[in-house]
Amino acid sequence: MRLKFNIYLFIILFGIPTIVFSQNTDIDILKPINKNESAFKNSYFKLNADAVTPLSIGIPAGLAITGFILHDKKMKQDALYMGAAFLASTLVTKSVKHIVNRQRPFAKYPFIVKRHDTEAGLSFPSGHTSAAFCIATSVSVRYRKWYVIAPAYIFATSVGWARMYQGVHYPSDVVAGALVGAASAWIGYKAQKWIAGKKDQKKKVTL
Repeated sequence: MRLKFNIYLFIILFGIPTIVFSQNTDIDILKPINKNESAFKNSYFKLNADAVTPLSIGIPAGLAITGFILHDKKMKQDALYMGAAFLASTLVTKSVKHIVNRQRPFAKYPFIVKRHDTEAGLSFPSGHTSAAFCIATSVSVRYRKWYVIAPAYIFATSVGWARMYQGVHYPSDVVAGALVGAASAWIGYKAQKWIAGKKDQKKKVTL
């Protein structure tokens, strides 16, 4: 468990920041994504980005409420795990944002079109992408069905693409956000399994 946490810290503190310094590559990839505006893309990507927070809160809350109504212990545990993973990914994302202190693309490059009504804020990593991949990974490790996993990651990928199309994040911001979100969910899942195993061992000893 400790080894997995150390690997997570290594990715955050050493692996991810190296992406930031490839500024030319970042902007070269971003420019074509940010161009070619259409009404459909504006609506579709706005819908994706706007759905992140309601889903991040709504899915754990829905599971918790259903679990209490049905007296389903697994649902309540899933709700707790998913909520904790979301909070962890949010905390890491906000902390790294302030450490790296990177401007948003539209604030630095006048040719980047801003299509999202957001404050200037900080760019690296992408909070929306982090939350979306945290949701996708949390749901996927708990409900391992293709019809759950595929839509979850299609949604998360669409959110990352939306944030670039909207001119508020670089590709490296999105990649970093995806890593943070997925890692938070995965480590949270492993931690929950480890705690559950310890509890089972304790019960066997007392019996």
